[in-house]
Amino acid sequence: MIKALRNGLLVLLAALPLMATAAPSARDVVQKTTDELLTELKSNKQQYRSDPQSFYDALNRILGPVVDAEGISRSIMTVKYSRNASPEQMTRFQDNFKRSLFQFYGNALLEYDNQEIRVLPAKQNDPERATVGMEVKDSKGTVYPVSYTMVYLNDQWMLRNVIINGINIGKLFRDQFADSMQRNGNDLDKTINGWAEVVAKAKESDEAKKAGGQ
Repeated sequence: MIKALRNGLLVLLAALPLMATAAPSARDVVQKTTDELLTELKSNKQQYRSDPQSFYDALNRILGPVVDAEGISRSIMTVKYSRNASPEQMTRFQDNFKRSLFQFYGNALLEYDNQEIRVLPAKQNDPERATVGMEVKDSKGTVYPVSYTMVYLNDQWMLRNVIINGINIGKLFRDQFADSMQRNGNDLDKTINGWAEVVAKAKESDEAKKAGGQ
């Protein structure tokens, strides 16, 4: 009996270094990133409202390392367009995409006014893919859902998509990219260079639809 306990203890001690260095879970990444964003926002809210660009820069610093920009960019372009894109075009679109994502997401965060935020347990049916939900409750008790699609890449969980109060950002951007390519005569450079304007119009259109449905 004592020998069995001793062997079990040795196994546990041997496993401790592995447990200590285990990568944060998908939920841990979302929780930590959310805490950092809210701390940053609370400390500099007035500055960010008068100078949104500085907030987008802060978002890039906090969110950038956990956003799978390459994977999202290829998903938005779809194989139809990404297979013909040069490495330089892909890099340029990734930069433009991240900037537009931070603006879209940042504008929503700037409306934050100490609402209750709760990060839900991750749903994971695949070892390399998980969904992490979040609930944002306003002062009237209305709950606005947020859902993050996370993928496990290079030994860490990274953001692949986000759905904010019913707005699927990945699908919205994908539809807008295809529409923009058609309007630009399949000119990839023109579409990439005008991406910020495309996203701004898409956001205005989607907000108008939601307002009309309320």
